[in-house]
Amino acid sequence: MNFDIRNFLKQPISMSKYIIFVTLIDMILYHYPLYSFVFANLNISSLSGILTFSSVLVGLFVVTAFILYLFAIISSRFVKFFIPFIMVGNSIALYFIISYQVILDKTMMGIVFNTNSTEAISYYNPKMFLYLFILGILPAYIISKIHIEKTKRLHLFFYATGILVSGVLIMYLNAGTWLWIDKYAKRLGGLALPWSYTINAIRYEAEELKHSKEQILLPNAKFLDDKKMIVVLVIGESARANNFSLYGYERDTNPLLKTLNVTTLKNAFSSSTYTTASVNSILSYEGGTSDNYEPLPNYLQRLGADVIWRTKNWGEPSLKIQTYERDDKLTPHCDGEGCQYDEVLLTELTKCIEASKKKKIFIILHTSGSHGPTYYTKYPKRFEVFKPVCKTVDLKECSNQELINAYDNTILYTDYFLSKVIEVLKQSSNTPSLMLYVSDHGESLGEYGLYLHGTPYSIAPDVQKKIPFIIWESESFLAMKNLSKTYTKPMDSYGQNNIFHTIIGAFGVNSPVYNKKLDILQRE
Repeated sequence: MNFDIRNFLKQPISMSKYIIFVTLIDMILYHYPLYSFVFANLNISSLSGILTFSSVLVGLFVVTAFILYLFAIISSRFVKFFIPFIMVGNSIALYFIISYQVILDKTMMGIVFNTNSTEAISYYNPKMFLYLFILGILPAYIISKIHIEKTKRLHLFFYATGILVSGVLIMYLNAGTWLWIDKYAKRLGGLALPWSYTINAIRYEAEELKHSKEQILLPNAKFLDDKKMIVVLVIGESARANNFSLYGYERDTNPLLKTLNVTTLKNAFSSSTYTTASVNSILSYEGGTSDNYEPLPNYLQRLGADVIWRTKNWGEPSLKIQTYERDDKLTPHCDGEGCQYDEVLLTELTKCIEASKKKKIFIILHTSGSHGPTYYTKYPKRFEVFKPVCKTVDLKECSNQELINAYDNTILYTDYFLSKVIEVLKQSSNTPSLMLYVSDHGESLGEYGLYLHGTPYSIAPDVQKKIPFIIWESESFLAMKNLSKTYTKPMDSYGQNNIFHTIIGAFGVNSPVYNKKLDILQRE
């Protein structure tokens, strides 16, 4: 007897059966990464392993079915619309989870919401459309054709209650598995579709809404002198300290900086594994990842400094400064192959400095740096020194060496870019000047099966947190500070929370929020 799917779809079923059916489909189609993770971290041949895996399955089933029942009690029409929608969403999420080993927690959803169109295009791969069609559009279309009988809300309530009580009872009987589940809760939660991205998207937006309120102004302050000074803060992107030869990397990825008398701070760590939170931390007097308080550029602008922000990136807090320039605004005035890359941020920068009538000049250069997965697009061809390189967004198609080669070339170009920044400052030799370079976060290049960044901070590997922190000071700056050579305060570790206070201290701002202990250029 042949099965006719058209006849099957014409047969009406109750909302309760429909929910059970789509819950099972969800568990079968979209949770391969979750099951793989469980099998990799459990002895599944043991009784304990079997019970733990059973608890994971029961938990996943109960959560999915119970939420759908609640939605159905509110509106059956909403469930009918919501389920095909999440199937499409699940297919895209599954592609990124499998391709890049990402975890769809609140942090990752922040990255998704803050990714601009140019970066979104960089993730394009034909394989994604196979996922979208086979695991998204096709099952969504089939599910949408199912006829659902009208079901009383009271019946749905009893079904929902029954599933919840049964699930809690089973989990209680398997109480011995709770410790394992609790240990890997973040990882499991980030792989449970669609709740990983839907719930965490709501959490992220709720937090953003809370932070969208007016920033709290920092207390009034004043500069202690009227001597001219230039401070340049370069915010890197996805640069990890491990791949800088200044930090002991075996490849010479910093051939220029090593000749320029820079200071390299060891044991420097980011505050987050994604750009928005890290940039907030860099510019905050608290050093935290939120943007509740007036950030450093706004503060210095209000105190009378000339603040210039140039960017080929995104993720900055709400800025209230006179000069904000994106790369597309600078490109028409730029000349040479570097105009497609971070060098565009240096366009006529010397003229800009010379034209300033302010005594204190603060410049922020927010680079595109080493943002993946298309590392090979982040540098001019002449910087492709390490070969062969990975030239696909599907990083698993490349050998690990090809991936590292492409990434190391981005660090080589960063070395060149920073040397050009120093060159600009040297042209104002009589003006004390300071350059600080710090990356927003690190990057995974296949270690532990992880790629890119954005892994929850508590479980992220060090390569996503350990960052380069580099300082250059002009001779006139050292003389002004009565130093014969660069001095940096010894600390067990350095962080992005040092930036605000170090720059405030360098400018000589007498402010109640200045913390001398966090100023790495200030002697005790």
